[in-house]
Amino acid sequence: MSLALVHSRARSGIQAPPVQVEVHLSGGLPSTQIVGLPAAAVRESRDRVRAAILCARFEYPQRRITINLAPADLPKDGGRFDLPIALGILAASGQIDRDALAGCEFLGELGLTGELRPVDGVLPAVLAAARDGRRLVVPAGSGAEAGLAGGAEAYVARTLLEACAGLGGRTALPRARAHAATAPPDAPDMADVRGQAQARRALEVAAAGGHHLLMSGPPGCGKTLLATRLPGLLPEASEAEALETAAVASISGRGLDPARWRQRPWRSPHHGASAVALAGGGSPPRPGEISLAHNGVLFLDELPEWSRAALEVLREPLESGRITVSRAARSAEFPARFQLVAAMNPCPCGWAGDPSGRCRCSPDMVRRYWGRLSGPLLDRIDLHLAMARLPPALLRPDAPPGESSRAIRARVQAARRRQRDRGGRLNAQLEQAGLAEACRLDAADLGLLEQAGERLQLTARSLHRVLRVARTIADLDASPAIATAHLAEALGYRMPAPSPGT
Repeated sequence: MSLALVHSRARSGIQAPPVQVEVHLSGGLPSTQIVGLPAAAVRESRDRVRAAILCARFEYPQRRITINLAPADLPKDGGRFDLPIALGILAASGQIDRDALAGCEFLGELGLTGELRPVDGVLPAVLAAARDGRRLVVPAGSGAEAGLAGGAEAYVARTLLEACAGLGGRTALPRARAHAATAPPDAPDMADVRGQAQARRALEVAAAGGHHLLMSGPPGCGKTLLATRLPGLLPEASEAEALETAAVASISGRGLDPARWRQRPWRSPHHGASAVALAGGGSPPRPGEISLAHNGVLFLDELPEWSRAALEVLREPLESGRITVSRAARSAEFPARFQLVAAMNPCPCGWAGDPSGRCRCSPDMVRRYWGRLSGPLLDRIDLHLAMARLPPALLRPDAPPGESSRAIRARVQAARRRQRDRGGRLNAQLEQAGLAEACRLDAADLGLLEQAGERLQLTARSLHRVLRVARTIADLDASPAIATAHLAEALGYRMPAPSPGT
């Protein structure tokens, strides 16, 4: 029989759907045909495979070769199918044992000399193969990434000949091993922040509950300084979180550093970035900045300077934690559970509300400036914080340092443990049923919330976010119930737009 079947994996978002590479040899004029919705790079694999087989001292069959990549309606792209196609041709022509291919999956791009080159999306493929109970053979250059999935059986080969020898039992393929994780670099310390007690407190609350934060203040008041300190307050990512984040990086085309895979991502794109850069796109679709920040922090500076289209992209992921990127030919879903920290000036000149009175912006200018941010977007940000210019006395070199990130992180971790024990998720992710159970208020506090909602013109979404923030403040105080002080502090984080000269 001149038919062979080899298992492989395609790429679709962070998923790795299975692909069966079917190779059939028949009589007729020698030719090689690849079917099954292959992209240009896959169609070109027939030339790479032919050269690799000949360089490995195998015979390329002088027959009619039909290669089917099933399922036929799933797009296939990249050079990841070179190795399974080559093995299928060798098995169908009887040069290697086709039974040895059972229970294995293969990924890898072939050079003309038979060298195996690394490909994108190896980590999702390893995890998917392990769920289906199969081993995966990948290029040696992808071995460190494949080794991150500790419970999976992944093996590496440097060349086509080495992969064939391993299948034939002549040599044992080495197991994929992850590099030793490097110690995370020293994160910027909160001790460097002088003054700004309310802003420090807001950052601690944001870290404890996973809340989004918007800081508004004049130039040089410490907005960016504070934002860069947030990663140092967050606990280390769990293994499940780290694997999902690493899977996003694996398919991004920008590479994954296996030695730093446990570190939470920090993304800070320039305000000139487009909506596609934030959301993701391309063909095939690749993740954007909001997905690359999954389980980490996305910092957007100069928020009103971003294009309206780019900012509106954030609205759905801020609620759902996922984003679907659709193009004419295909679509892909990416995780996007990031923590947003944004910074902006209070007006075009930056000095609205400063006691110096230097702001010369008219009320219409301030309204237009804030009007660049839509109400639905501002509604989805939990903490709105107005910051003031620091007095020069606090900026002296001999001024006492603030509380360290280590001390604050201990309180953050304790608060997060209380949230996990109570509802299995952070307060910022509480759904309606969990919100009603975790955020109960007495009659007096309900009246206070209703009065504040009327005075500040808060929407239902804003009121729910106030409750989530109040629950986080109570968790920082190790309080089983939300007290009036917790609710009042949470209401203080709903910041109205400033007026010029005030």
